[in-house]
Amino acid sequence: MKTKIFRGKTPSQAFKKAKLEIGDDGILLETREIEKDTLYEVVVGIEEDRVETHDIDSSKELKSIKSEIVKLTDKVRFIQDMVLDEQIFEFEDSMPSEFADIYRVISKSGIDTEHLNNIMRITLKYMPMKMRENPSLINKYFRTLLKKMILVKMEKSLEVGIKKVIMLVGPTGVGKTTSVAKLAARYSYLMQERYKVGLIVLDTYRIGGVEQLTQYARIMKLDIKTVTDSLEFSEALDSLEYCDYVLIDTMGLSPYDQNKIEKIHECLEMNDTKYDIDVTLVMPSSTKREDLKIIYENFSILDIDTVMFTKLDETKEFGNIFSFVYDIKKPINYFSVGQEVPEDLVCASSDFLVECLLDGFKRDKI
Repeated sequence: MKTKIFRGKTPSQAFKKAKLEIGDDGILLETREIEKDTLYEVVVGIEEDRVETHDIDSSKELKSIKSEIVKLTDKVRFIQDMVLDEQIFEFEDSMPSEFADIYRVISKSGIDTEHLNNIMRITLKYMPMKMRENPSLINKYFRTLLKKMILVKMEKSLEVGIKKVIMLVGPTGVGKTTSVAKLAARYSYLMQERYKVGLIVLDTYRIGGVEQLTQYARIMKLDIKTVTDSLEFSEALDSLEYCDYVLIDTMGLSPYDQNKIEKIHECLEMNDTKYDIDVTLVMPSSTKREDLKIIYENFSILDIDTVMFTKLDETKEFGNIFSFVYDIKKPINYFSVGQEVPEDLVCASSDFLVECLLDGFKRDKI
């Protein structure tokens, strides 16, 4: 295979030069940034011997299809980097028939129209014609691309001597307390190793709504502490030093009530223990993307690390989650798919979200 190098002010500009010169026969091998934000270089491979034949048997054709999937997987990151570059192409007036079905499915998912149209622009420009002839390959391509566009935080076993502290925050009624109970049960009983778990309820306004979690703690025989200020908060963390996991439940807050959100922030700021706290923003999956962004922005003072979505069983559209997570570039750690403790908790994966996006939520796939 021969290689050629093309340069441009953006990766797309460089690849466009390559496409103009060598057409669809080039294979993208590498994208490099030569000068930060001003000059990029793409390395394109060209097969030295291009032999056209109509006598390819089924096994060779299958090998060719597999080869194209591998090449497209390598291109996904390059395509992803250009997805939201609105200046690249004008969207065609008519959708090619081979893309019509997948476009219709994705558009009905609630995904942001701008995201979808830019994905289609890039795909129409760079997908090899050979792949367009196979509907199955088109479907696999889109699933691969969508999976690469979102971040997830995979659940891992704790290293020896490491404590994990997780605080769940979010609006009222999203299911934070039930989610804390699910996580507590998971870490205590359902993982390969049974971890020691402690619970903290942060009740800075002395609302007193801790009965539900206290009941769960009693059933699971877990220590639970209720605190009302930053001093008690640090003391509670230290008192649970023997635990592998400490889960912190917080009161549900309106995203517009900055005074109450600030109280939680004070506890985080005044934390004088040796433990880092992973702050997880919990939101219902049925919330509109615009409202998800408002919630995120108003809770962002807490330095959100991960996001968790609840009530996946109560909606049929998941494009709002996809577009929102793609926008904020924060990983998803868990999905809550019902009220049952601990069964209705799913460790986040891009496969699961994309399946929900394209095929709908199916409980038998959990």
